Amino acid sequence: MTRAQGQGPTRVPIFGQLRSYDRAWLRGDLIAGVTVAALIVPKNLGYAGIAGIPLQNGLYAAAAGALLYGIFGSCRQISMGPSSGLAAVAASAVLAAGITGEQDIASFVAGITLASGVLFLLLAVLKMGWIAQFLSRAVVTGFLFGAAIDVVIGELPKLTGTEVTGSNPIQELWSWLGTLGEAHQATVIVGVIALAVVFGLKAIAPQVPGALVLVVGGLLAAALFDLGAKGVALVGDVPRGLPSLKIPDGQLMWDHAGTVALAAVALVLIGFSQTAGDARAFAAKHRYQIDINQESTAQSLANLAAGVFQGMPVSTSLSASSLNDHSGAKTGLASLTSGVTVLLTLLILAPLFSNLPKPVLAALIIEAVVMGMMNVPEMRRLARVQKVDFWIAVAAILGTLVFGVLAGVIIGIGLSLIWLVAVATHPAMPDLGREPGTQVFREAGEHPGDEVLPAVAVIRFDGGLFFATADALEDRLREVVHAKPGTTGIVLDCGGINFVDSQGAAKMDEIVTLARDAGVNLRLTRLKPAVRAVLERDGVIEHLGADMIHGNIHRAVEAEQAAAERGRADTG
Repeated sequence: MTRAQGQGPTRVPIFGQLRSYDRAWLRGDLIAGVTVAALIVPKNLGYAGIAGIPLQNGLYAAAAGALLYGIFGSCRQISMGPSSGLAAVAASAVLAAGITGEQDIASFVAGITLASGVLFLLLAVLKMGWIAQFLSRAVVTGFLFGAAIDVVIGELPKLTGTEVTGSNPIQELWSWLGTLGEAHQATVIVGVIALAVVFGLKAIAPQVPGALVLVVGGLLAAALFDLGAKGVALVGDVPRGLPSLKIPDGQLMWDHAGTVALAAVALVLIGFSQTAGDARAFAAKHRYQIDINQESTAQSLANLAAGVFQGMPVSTSLSASSLNDHSGAKTGLASLTSGVTVLLTLLILAPLFSNLPKPVLAALIIEAVVMGMMNVPEMRRLARVQKVDFWIAVAAILGTLVFGVLAGVIIGIGLSLIWLVAVATHPAMPDLGREPGTQVFREAGEHPGDEVLPAVAVIRFDGGLFFATADALEDRLREVVHAKPGTTGIVLDCGGINFVDSQGAAKMDEIVTLARDAGVNLRLTRLKPAVRAVLERDGVIEHLGADMIHGNIHRAVEAEQAAAERGRADTG
């Protein structure tokens, strides 16, 4: 299905989806929307708890995210709303700003949500969705893992009814262990049962919505056993009604502008990388196109709406999106149905949540972050596939635990950039040998039995030739010249060079002179047309000589061996 047939106007994709709507899809869209709402309502109570805002504000954000993404999103199966990772970033921003008081916290969280929406819009206008690539998957895995540990430690006191101190998760954990002798018995019992229920269902019957079962069970237990009277803390008043339009406190935002900016950047990098990946996966599965810049617009509008309606940051929920897909969602109407269902919940059922025991909410939060953010299989895969990525993830975990979630994101970004620079500035330049009986040249280090020519060094350059790599190439060729005094020629395989800048061209010219001064012939093979054009404009090809450029390695080696034979004949 092409975009023109299925997506409609790029700016409002829902219109195109509805114009080509098949009535047979309606049942699946409605069932998916209601089913997803049953999942996200209890989970978003937990996400609001992580961020430290009133529980109903999590539902405000869920409704805004679902409705706005349903209209403006280009992916038909995505469910947009709060997530555990974004909630952890919001909570860390509140902690970094030192804000206390529920209303100020709610205003501040709404403010950073607005700021992230503005930043998303800027990315859409400038078509800079690629910027999310600066946060590698290893960093995201490590950051989320560390943030999950942080959240779990923060919820432990709610399971025991105790108070803790500490400026980081490690100190808080130590403090909590010291309070175990003061634990409230009824609270502990409720917390242990809640954890057993939610994790037990995940293990035994994963298709059952454990969060919904836990919330309903917690409310029934609170009523049947009068848990509030027995000293078990309840979440308190959750008012009925729809959210009102409210702009966050501007002075509060200005007073903590640095934290707001840092949090907004973190939210965008994490949120967009998750949404873009999920959108591509669902589009590929169902064979339609998405628009990444439109995804930025949709996420911007969803966060702007969540911000002005007292909500919290929103992004893709993979669990909810997968449920949406499996339940039969075919268009954005499923997301709209979810949003409307959440609004109906706010209008009718919201006060019921007032009697939810806090240890039940804590169990709900712990299950959400453990199952949604602690990706143990991915950590194992990183350790098996690429140790460097694994240790980057570990560093992100430690940075998050020691310095906080926001600092963990910055540490992760820094590690990603350092690794990117390290890879870009240290291209591989392996020696090549000839497979016996063939004209094939391959890495000599990986094929010890291959023929290494005694007087001709064959080297492959893997990477762009530009200001950051030019010196590395010169150093490599100097090494060859000095390490092998009998070398008469160097064949440089340029098949891996896809880009050369002015500094790279100048360095190639210097290398030509270096080779001549050392009495060595330099031959280039497999030059790409664009690379050759740059070298020609800079006079490098003329300096080197067109006869020193060859179509493949074998021809270059033959030409060098023939030249050596002629040289020996002339001297003889």
